[in-house]
Amino acid sequence: MGVELITNVSEYEKLAKEKLPKMVYDYYASGAEDQWTLKENRDAFSRILFRPRVLIDVSHINMATNVLGFNISMPIMIAPTAMQRMAHPEGELATARAAASAGTIMTLSSWATSSVEEVNSVGPGIRFFQLYVYKDRTIVRQLVRRAEMAGFKAIALTVDTPRLGRREADIKNRFTLPPHLVLKNFEGLDIGTMDKTNDSGLASYVASQVDRSLCWEDVKWLQTITSLPILVKGVMTAEDTRLAVENGAAGIIVSNHGARQLDYVPATISCLEEVVREAKGRLPVFLDGGVRRGTDVFKALALGAAGVFIGRPVLYSLAVDGEAGVRKVLQMLRDELEIAMALSGCTSLREITRAHVLVAADADTTVPRRARL
Repeated sequence: MGVELITNVSEYEKLAKEKLPKMVYDYYASGAEDQWTLKENRDAFSRILFRPRVLIDVSHINMATNVLGFNISMPIMIAPTAMQRMAHPEGELATARAAASAGTIMTLSSWATSSVEEVNSVGPGIRFFQLYVYKDRTIVRQLVRRAEMAGFKAIALTVDTPRLGRREADIKNRFTLPPHLVLKNFEGLDIGTMDKTNDSGLASYVASQVDRSLCWEDVKWLQTITSLPILVKGVMTAEDTRLAVENGAAGIIVSNHGARQLDYVPATISCLEEVVREAKGRLPVFLDGGVRRGTDVFKALALGAAGVFIGRPVLYSLAVDGEAGVRKVLQMLRDELEIAMALSGCTSLREITRAHVLVAADADTTVPRRARL
């Protein structure tokens, strides 16, 4: 299938698998252990159905929204994904240009193969910086300061990775960063490298560098070293939502790390309502994980998300067609969301409500008992 014949986001994955080295594709595509959650992140969306409204004037549809004070063209943003130059020589720079051209937000991974300064150099755009907290807090201070200086607008603090999940494909492949690439934000720092080991080189690197003692007090500490808003990425429960609010988070990203950490956690879309209910509008709640269609975006918005972040679709499209691929993915999702809104009778994001969807659990309460038998 040629690039010009691609009609949906998922078709990029098959082409990327054909194009990428096995070690790289497996790293991007795999989940933890049995990969049950990896599949469930997608399957859970299919259990949410629409309740469309009709005879509404949908000749003008507005998908614009505001995230942490920044106006963007649509509620679809780019999640942090590591080592994008493994997918394409321009890596994160191509992704940054595509996001800017689409009028949306890109989140740069700490483990990017392009530095915050390089990404800033491609031109204007609204960018967030994803942060892993290292044992050496001096490194954290330096990273945050550099992100601020490079014009990044928020910190997405990843909180679900005190250890790396057991990703068996990486163990089999003895995954490590290809020798011509480096984690650019750490270039020149004496913090060890991602070397080949008997299992996953990344897992060994994380074990040696990332701070396992990270706790809620550190969210407050982070606020003492930066004025940037802090999104807490990796929250899945009401209890942690309450703590995020209490500890001054500017927002929450409901995330299971692309199903790469703890297997057999629910899909993020299944956790979303619990988090939104507890947040009580005190801070915005976003979602990542499993989004492959504009209809998925609509469903997340209907369940209370302020927007979604996409990860793997960016990597696959980047591998297949560079910046043009990422642009196309963003455009396809935008077009699909627009159609879903029109066919549901919604002309703006605020008109998308819980009443527009039927979740599987709802069916048990709405279908008369006799009909259920």
